Amino acid sequence: MLPWGATEAHNYHLPYTTDCIQCDYVAAEAARKAWEAGARVMVLPTVPFGVDTGHLGITGVVNMRPSTQAAVLRDVAESLSHQGIDKLVVLNGHGGNNFKALIREVQVDVPDVFVCLAEWFRVGDPHRYFDEPGDHAGELETSVMLHVAPDLVRPLSEAGDGAARTFAVKALREDWAWAERHWPSVTADAGVGNPKAATAEKGAAYLEEVTTKLADLFADLAAADRDALYA
Repeated sequence: MLPWGATEAHNYHLPYTTDCIQCDYVAAEAARKAWEAGARVMVLPTVPFGVDTGHLGITGVVNMRPSTQAAVLRDVAESLSHQGIDKLVVLNGHGGNNFKALIREVQVDVPDVFVCLAEWFRVGDPHRYFDEPGDHAGELETSVMLHVAPDLVRPLSEAGDGAARTFAVKALREDWAWAERHWPSVTADAGVGNPKAATAEKGAAYLEEVTTKLADLFADLAAADRDALYA
């Protein structure tokens, strides 16, 4: 399993490495559960940089181009291939990362390693746990961090309200058209979504579902026959 995060601002109350810290925890906890179920899962170090082209106007943000991500992913897959490891899960912890096209490229170059993608923040229905999950540094991410690394979370009284502007172009506010958001124009505090209702208990409950479902994925993949992946 290859966790992949980012280094970017998360409102005023969460650290820049929030995506990495969360991905580290989810990867390790899901692997622990899978290991206890009999699967042999290895967790690689989390890649700390992600695609942050829209955040470059914010001091301290580090951007990794998709082409660089493709090169890193290819090198990891090739290394595993030489060692006879033929299954790799990319565990994404950052919404700006988009691995589907990259995985397609890697599969051409390293066809003997099965590569798949899991995005932990898309597991389950967050509305079961959060009133307003938010898009970035909101109630969901803040609750997760309060459970995983509470000593790194500033008092919520210091957090911005996560108010965000949307595109003026109608089509870009809908699902069928897309453009990169320029974050300094979107939000004053680098957050999208109000974190004030966040609690550690909400984060723990949500992560229990997330890590259990991911553990099932890892166990199923570990037991799967590479030559019989389709039923």
